[in-house]
Amino acid sequence: MDVSPFAALLFVALLSLLLLFFRKGGSPSSGDGRRLPPSPPGLPLLGHLPLIGSLPHRKLQVMAAKHGPVMLLRLGRVPTVVASSAAAAQEVMKTHDLAFASRPRVRMAERLLSDYDMAFAPYGEHWRQSRRVSVLHLLSQRRVRSFRHIRQQEAAAMAGRVRRAGAAVNLNAVLISYTNGVISRAVFGDDGSYELDGGEKLAKLFGDFEELLGKATMGEFVPWLAWVDTLMGLEAKATRTSEEMGALLERIIADHRQRRRGSRREGDNHRDFVDVLLDVNEAEEHAGAGGGVPFDNEAIKAMILVMFAAATDTTYTTMVWAMAELINHPHEMRRVQHEIRAAVGVGGDRVTEEHLEKLRYLKLVIKETLRLHAPLPLLLPHETTEDTQLLGYRVPARTRVIINAWAIARDPATWERADEFVPERFAGDDLTTDYMSAQDFRFVPFGGGRRGCPGVAFAVPSMELALATMLYHFDWELPAGGASKLEMDEMNGLSVRLKATLHLVAKPWSP
Repeated sequence: MDVSPFAALLFVALLSLLLLFFRKGGSPSSGDGRRLPPSPPGLPLLGHLPLIGSLPHRKLQVMAAKHGPVMLLRLGRVPTVVASSAAAAQEVMKTHDLAFASRPRVRMAERLLSDYDMAFAPYGEHWRQSRRVSVLHLLSQRRVRSFRHIRQQEAAAMAGRVRRAGAAVNLNAVLISYTNGVISRAVFGDDGSYELDGGEKLAKLFGDFEELLGKATMGEFVPWLAWVDTLMGLEAKATRTSEEMGALLERIIADHRQRRRGSRREGDNHRDFVDVLLDVNEAEEHAGAGGGVPFDNEAIKAMILVMFAAATDTTYTTMVWAMAELINHPHEMRRVQHEIRAAVGVGGDRVTEEHLEKLRYLKLVIKETLRLHAPLPLLLPHETTEDTQLLGYRVPARTRVIINAWAIARDPATWERADEFVPERFAGDDLTTDYMSAQDFRFVPFGGGRRGCPGVAFAVPSMELALATMLYHFDWELPAGGASKLEMDEMNGLSVRLKATLHLVAKPWSP
């Protein structure tokens, strides 16, 4: 039964007549006299949950304009502080980073992952170990460079799929295929044994996993409405997906262990993420646990799942938004194509990663796309580990904290023409650095501080190469007879995506 959680929640609220009784808003004081953040009027029991809508980042921006850059909401039983300014984001991710460094318990993450997952795990030893393994062993510059051949092969295959598609191209399908190809080969290897029925079952399984991970369950916020999750089929789907995913990953890990026993280990530049994680596992077993947290199969599975979900969804979503913005801005499209084609030069037949360093305007386009369309506009929620403060307001321990990165990136107080696509606004930046500046909290598409996303170095070259390849080989336009401009409506999920499918006309170009 496909029922919107917001529709179900509103239905129950109407039945119980709670909409008739509004609680007075304001800025209540805590027990010690210090003021909590201001709070808009809410509903008894449900609080502000029915008020945030299907695109919460937009609704929260409107609420912040009225109540201030730090608000206290009651999402059912969950006290939640929303930070909607660069100054507030800086306090959360830098000034008081440690106090805000944990994660709340998220029901679907608990069902689908273990405490080892790097993204959703609470602050503690499990998270520290996962972060260390990811940064040192999986996402180092050397490791990311080792997958260059995969990215280039998948980009060439992507261009081939566009040529075979003819004039009308479903660019969503092309880009998701590229993204899945890159991350699948990086994580699992090149032998293809994981590709159940040509990869269709694998794609469906990971698609279900990502969809569930982006679902907010009723029972998490309002325990007496947990039955809604069962009615919607979320519990049954989560159980089925978790079991199927666990069985698949156990098989992949067992196959890798068997291969390692039966042959010499491949060179460092040809090992996938599972090999690297097994190296860590074997090294820790050899050294002895020493009373620490064991890095076992459950840890390996959790890290694989988070890596796959994060790398696939955010990369694909950003590329779709970038192409949509360029279609609506033909001058910028021509400028970036001229840059790419000049960099490849006469006699060149394809874009390689050696060309990417020369593509400064392409980097500006990607950065402006991320400003306007952060894949996770509210990032992942933080949770306070102790009583702390935010812009002078008291924030008690175990409070959920949301950073509205989307609202911060469109704040007219800090950005000129804040809602317009203007890549040149970043022209003065040092684009050799990553996307998590320790200084500029006006732009935080990947978060920052302890809980910032360490996968940026893996995602960015994948995006740059794919977009450069598409823009080098083809001229793009909207289908004839249709709208003259692409509608930029959003659709919520694990990430916020373009609602419309990106059907474009691709005209092959040759030097």
